[in-house]
Amino acid sequence: MGALTPDLLGRLRDAAGMENVITRPEDCWAYGYDNSRQHALPEAVAFARDHDQVARIVECCHRDRLSLVVRGRGTGTTGATVPVTGGLVLSMERMERILELDPANRIARVETGAINQAVQDEAARHGFFWPPDPTSAAYCTIGGNLGYNSAGPRALKYGTPRENTFGLRAVIGNGATIRTGVRTTKGVVGYDLTRLLIGSEGTLAIITEATLKLVPLPETIQTLQAVYTDVAAAAQAISRIMAQPAVPRSLEFMDGNALDMIRDSTEIDVPDGAGALLMIEVDGSNAAVAPAADTIMRAGRIDGCLRMRAARGEEEIRELWAARKALSPALRTIAPEKINEDVVVPVSAIPALIGGLGELSDRHRIPIVNFGHAGNGNIHVNLLIEPDIAGVMERAKRCLAEVFGLVLQLGGTLSGEHGVGIAKRDYIDREIDSSTLELMRRIKAQFDPHGILNPAKVFPVDEPSRIGAGTT
Repeated sequence: MGALTPDLLGRLRDAAGMENVITRPEDCWAYGYDNSRQHALPEAVAFARDHDQVARIVECCHRDRLSLVVRGRGTGTTGATVPVTGGLVLSMERMERILELDPANRIARVETGAINQAVQDEAARHGFFWPPDPTSAAYCTIGGNLGYNSAGPRALKYGTPRENTFGLRAVIGNGATIRTGVRTTKGVVGYDLTRLLIGSEGTLAIITEATLKLVPLPETIQTLQAVYTDVAAAAQAISRIMAQPAVPRSLEFMDGNALDMIRDSTEIDVPDGAGALLMIEVDGSNAAVAPAADTIMRAGRIDGCLRMRAARGEEEIRELWAARKALSPALRTIAPEKINEDVVVPVSAIPALIGGLGELSDRHRIPIVNFGHAGNGNIHVNLLIEPDIAGVMERAKRCLAEVFGLVLQLGGTLSGEHGVGIAKRDYIDREIDSSTLELMRRIKAQFDPHGILNPAKVFPVDEPSRIGAGTT
């Protein structure tokens, strides 16, 4: 990769505006992090304000082969926005406009620095929502959602960003502008570059604008909670629930270790002997939700079901969600340095996954807590580590490698919505064969001839990086 020379810095300031480029290490420091807690210091940070600025900035970096990492708000957990080779971080946080909201055609056109929740709030004023709802929706950007294909609980019914994005405007690695997709619900002209760019973690192009598919807000939402003796019973219930014609809006899962943890830290109404908990939401019209919820409750009442409850009113909704909402704070308190992976397995394989994880936990002496989006088998596997204890990091790494092996053995995938970034790049050749990886590398070269866009991410690498300084 090239270096940030005085000449290049001058051209970047001309391209972005003097006030939109910073270089002092103390000012750039915060832009070397994301929520993975990895850190590498960029040589400069540029703040884009419109598409044309992005194109000019990329053209400058392409000419001098300076690495360029695009960044939203840094809520990702896999290090995908950490500038491991230095270079320039391009922040999209000032490109946050909602350019168009068209209820008649059910679309919103937004800049990719827009916050997910801001888009949801604006859409709601017109009676609509955009389905992707990551946990970090109040802080994360649309660009980040697209970069990782991050979806959240509602993906079970409504799909991921790939299913809810009509088209994109983007800048590829040589500074050229491309447009992908359509503004309509049907369109089959040319290759589907929209779905290719979504989930590519900024390695193929910088997405500056997205045309999003909006969905009418439901008239009502019914919240249910089901508690089971063990994971096997819960998984059987999940399979039965997902076989019903009415698809839940969300179907969330917590295992016995998670329940034990929140019992120890909070006062939560969970029956004794509980080994798994499901949180279920059903949405739709007033006329349809009640019978759909009744059908789902009947499907979930199997041997091993300790309790099935339906919330009546806002207070009961808060009570039922209290256990799930207590989990993340408890995890942060007990293990602030936890390793969080978002693997996916077929729903029928959830008991084998949880059982196998229990065996790995015992063998490597690493506590593991599991929760996640059970309806589509997307389980968040949390390895609780104390890095100050001698040997624990080595054990955790060995355990993690075996976790990934177990997931692949069960027919799963290594990431559902967190992406690859740094955290999983050295494992993906266990899931993707060499011929396919080579084809992906060639696609990358077509979009980014000099390899400047988010280098040393997604693909396994041997080259050294600058990561580590400042890592917490």
